[in-house]
Amino acid sequence: MKSPLSLTVLLVALPSFAQTTPPDFARCLDGLQAEARAAGVSEASYRRFTAGLTPDMSVIDKLNYQPEFRMPIWDYLSGLVDDERVQQGQAMLAQHAEVLARVQQRHGVDPATVVAVWGVESNFGQTLGKYPLLQALGTLSCHGRRQSYFQGEFYSAMRILQGGHIAPERLIGSWAGAFGHTQFMPTTFERLAVDFDGDGRRDLMDNTSDALASTANFLAKAGWQSSQPWGFEVKLPSGFNTDNEGRRSKRAMSEWVARGLRKVDGSPLPDGLGSAGLMTPAGPTGPAFLVFKNFDAIYSYNAAESYGLAIAHLSDRLRGAGPFTTPWPTDDPGLSRAERRELQGLLILRGHDIGEVDGMLGDKSREAIRVEQTRLGMEVNGRGGQKVLRALRAQ
Repeated sequence: MKSPLSLTVLLVALPSFAQTTPPDFARCLDGLQAEARAAGVSEASYRRFTAGLTPDMSVIDKLNYQPEFRMPIWDYLSGLVDDERVQQGQAMLAQHAEVLARVQQRHGVDPATVVAVWGVESNFGQTLGKYPLLQALGTLSCHGRRQSYFQGEFYSAMRILQGGHIAPERLIGSWAGAFGHTQFMPTTFERLAVDFDGDGRRDLMDNTSDALASTANFLAKAGWQSSQPWGFEVKLPSGFNTDNEGRRSKRAMSEWVARGLRKVDGSPLPDGLGSAGLMTPAGPTGPAFLVFKNFDAIYSYNAAESYGLAIAHLSDRLRGAGPFTTPWPTDDPGLSRAERRELQGLLILRGHDIGEVDGMLGDKSREAIRVEQTRLGMEVNGRGGQKVLRALRAQ
């Protein structure tokens, strides 16, 4: 087991930690010490991990941020499940085949699903986040909304460091506290992380086998059933009423058969899979899916149906399936990450300062798109779709 770095090294490694702590933040940290001790953080550990800690108020801005832009599901999925990620994921399946086979044997979750979570959560370990967790969670424990929740995560992060699972300078992640290859919150780590290689540490930052096994363990504990698929795309009969249908409103397969549903290729629905819910994320004219308990297990990882569908669809693509058969109900489909980078490059060529070309269409990119949409006589919505990309390509 690696010993944690000394505080001196920690202060050097993490420049956002400073020696001067604002008085109100220092008082808050002092006030949390007794509760932290009751939660299993020793007095020595608490002093060590909070010494010199300063707040990062940018995380409060992110906590309070309510974006005006609402991403259509076809944009969301086109950025998460594209040919680039499928190719990378298939390479990861091959590279980690032996570990993934043992993970499946132990936890009952297939390799494609585990790797799909890995790809969506951190782009296969390439995007792990940049926020020192103690600083982010300490700030959120003392400022803003949901302080009690973040205090629990703050104490958990300190217990993880106290246990020597991860070196302090490596405990970085999202502004809200998720970390590692598959982005566990600290309390989730404590409940479900796995020491798969038997080295005495559960390391989701630098140990891929621990991270993949922990992901499978999460899904298994959420009710994953190895004998079932997550679901599949279906074809609805003309005029089918989708009112009151959804992921939670599960019906027997025989009932869906009686109501005229078929698989999207026209074949009959399979027997023996249990009950399923009908999900139509873009309404009855878009792709429709029958989803089973395994979709609910994926959903529990991040409670959004669009997220669950991204994981599910990517897992199918990694097994060799193609895109959804039914088109999304739009005349302006979404962009892959490569196309988003191309669009950003075209915006820069037209003189817009959008920052880094990273395939992430943030506020600066959307503002530049609005300017170009106005100039081109298009609908001005700041959305990066095929129409504005084609228009800028033509120029």
